[in-house]
Amino acid sequence: MTGSNPNNQRFDASGRRVVIIAARFNAPLVESLIAGGRQAWIDHGGNPESLLLERVPGAFELPLVAKMFAASGAVDAVVALGCVIRGDTPHFDYVAGECARGLMDAGLATGVPVIFGVLTTENLAQAEERADVNRMNKGRESLEAALEMIALLVPAPRGPRAPRKTRRKGRKS
Repeated sequence: MTGSNPNNQRFDASGRRVVIIAARFNAPLVESLIAGGRQAWIDHGGNPESLLLERVPGAFELPLVAKMFAASGAVDAVVALGCVIRGDTPHFDYVAGECARGLMDAGLATGVPVIFGVLTTENLAQAEERADVNRMNKGRESLEAALEMIALLVPAPRGPRAPRKTRRKGRKS
């Protein structure tokens, strides 16, 4: 499979906690993205029980729930999956643009990797191609991007998970 991991780099998902937040709109396509993400998680040694899945109505709702999870300290990364297909109205531009901006803002505000795994395509055929689990599944690519970002930003787990320390204003650590 080609995509964001062309060299078939191995990532270590063991001991990690990731949440997939999936939009229900365009459900058949999003289900394929989820399947690709789950398979990548297992392929990289993740415990299936440690991969959380939450659903939201559509792509516009992804950023709020992504920020909630990222700020909770309960997960090492958030993967947002959805599908927005261009139509005859400007609805696509508002939903896709605000979803992307909101997910980026959630990651920047929390310091937790928030991965944009939302298909934004011109037509159904493009979306089907990008969701196909036997081709360029963007759910798989998004989960692997999360694992790569975790490796860059999050210390390796050691035993039971301890809560993340937060720095309070006005206090020196």
